[in-house]
Amino acid sequence: MKFLFDLMPVLLFFGAYKLAGLDETAAGQFASQMLGTDIPAKQAPILIATAVTIIATFIQIGIVWLKHRKVDTMLWVTLVIVTLLGGATLAFHDPVFIKWKPTAVYWLFALVLALAPVLFGKNLIRAVLEAQMQLPEPVWKQLNLAWAGFFVVMGVLNLYVAFNFEESTWVNFKLFGGTGLMLVFVVVQGLYLSRHLEEESK
Repeated sequence: MKFLFDLMPVLLFFGAYKLAGLDETAAGQFASQMLGTDIPAKQAPILIATAVTIIATFIQIGIVWLKHRKVDTMLWVTLVIVTLLGGATLAFHDPVFIKWKPTAVYWLFALVLALAPVLFGKNLIRAVLEAQMQLPEPVWKQLNLAWAGFFVVMGVLNLYVAFNFEESTWVNFKLFGGTGLMLVFVVVQGLYLSRHLEEESK
């Protein structure tokens, strides 16, 4: 359930884009009213989906705050990135900004994971998972670097798909490709960790 909640902005972006694409003429009229200027029908789906994503992220943070009375720092950072790049897409009617959003988030995660041990002496992956498992220190370091590398690769893949394929292909990749690759990475990570967990238990 939490997995779907975390994916809420992406799911709503995908749904809004596909729904608007069913009738681009009507979507163009709606987008023109929303932005107060004439919007070509072809551009409308991505602009509507971008607006929905910004709203969904605000709602997501509101729900987290009401439930826990605190919001994770990275979620605030994600909101800032979504608002800035999504707002630029709406202001300039140019999808290039929102296409950069996943990469900006991925690379920021990678940077934080890579720098936290150096600047603060803290392995963030260990901080999240240590309560669930005990691993040797070298494995925690490898795991942290693996996640940082994974986010770097995901950022590159997003840009490659965004600027070398049709817009609709990028929208599909944003949901299915990104989520699918994340699940594959987690499964591979689980197989790798299971060996070390067995060794620790022995």
